[in-house]
Amino acid sequence: MARVAVVHNTLDFQGGADAVCLSVCEALQREHDVTLFTLSETSLETLARRFGVGLDVDGIDVRSPRGGSTTAKALSTAAPLLGPQLPLRSVLVRRSFELEADTFDLAVSTANEFDFSVPSVQYVHYPQFHADRVPDASGALNRLWSRLAGPDRGSFEDVTMLANSSWTADVFAGVYGVEPTVVHPPVDPIEPQADWDDREDGVVVVGRIAPDKRILDAVEVVDGVRERGHDVHLHVVGAAPRSYRQYADRVEAAAAERPYVTVERDVPRARLEELLGAHKYGLNLKPREHFGMSVAEYVAAGMIAFAPDSGGQREILGGRDDRLFGSVDEAIGLLGAAIERDQPPETPSDRFGRSRFRAAIRDHVDRALD
Repeated sequence: MARVAVVHNTLDFQGGADAVCLSVCEALQREHDVTLFTLSETSLETLARRFGVGLDVDGIDVRSPRGGSTTAKALSTAAPLLGPQLPLRSVLVRRSFELEADTFDLAVSTANEFDFSVPSVQYVHYPQFHADRVPDASGALNRLWSRLAGPDRGSFEDVTMLANSSWTADVFAGVYGVEPTVVHPPVDPIEPQADWDDREDGVVVVGRIAPDKRILDAVEVVDGVRERGHDVHLHVVGAAPRSYRQYADRVEAAAAERPYVTVERDVPRARLEELLGAHKYGLNLKPREHFGMSVAEYVAAGMIAFAPDSGGQREILGGRDDRLFGSVDEAIGLLGAAIERDQPPETPSDRFGRSRFRAAIRDHVDRALD
């Protein structure tokens, strides 16, 4: 049994990266002594229930920087003013970990790339440092955060790099000259609630209720499809962290004006799977999604999924031009056409199963320890 530190900047945004973090802890805790370093208000128990991860939360030692809960609360409160803050949280969490690094056999980052003083396995959702080399990156202070916690080219001798999609791996290689191994995130098949013909002609949007997810664009898409004569409704289902409270209020205001739009915040996993398994269509509006956990969940539930024609979600949908769109108007056209055809999807629902992910993580960790 090895001492393994899992390093994760925050669980507070309650998205796909956090599901990966919990799944990594779950995969490793049976064979290793696992400690999680993070800067979060959100508890492991809360997220384990939400994501349906069978994690023994009492078996994970959670450590934060000094004053961690107060700092996490302050950062979440100030998020609308501060803008991007994940690299800052990464700097603080790395500093906390490095004070104890020599007591661990291995570090496992589930929050992108770091400069660690010990051997590591690092899972990249998207490069967080050296924004000057990254397409569409932002953050005026990123150069400072990169100097404090980011690796340099040529500093990956004792590092195993993993990425959530081929697209992310290519972006990472452009920044650091190293091509990570692709390990898609874990998404188990979701039991259908009804046969295709008995499912509701409705759209489900899953994920953080946040500006980058463009939930209001999803409302516009459903508005447009209804204007074309299709009696379709929309369920918005997701977490609404305090960092995005202003945007979540705007989404709920838009829903209040439309009887065919429903918003459900912070629902239990069973309710999420009930909605996915009972509806025909899933919609994602975030362009350049690094992987697209919500898109993968739509596929896992036997839904027809639609997403922007960019990023890792292209891999999930096989590059199909009848599922990928470049604008809201194109999304309206694709969804309307699918409703008219009314044919069940052909994509297998078990492509991204959790057992596959756990086995891959254990294998890479065992190799790194050896």
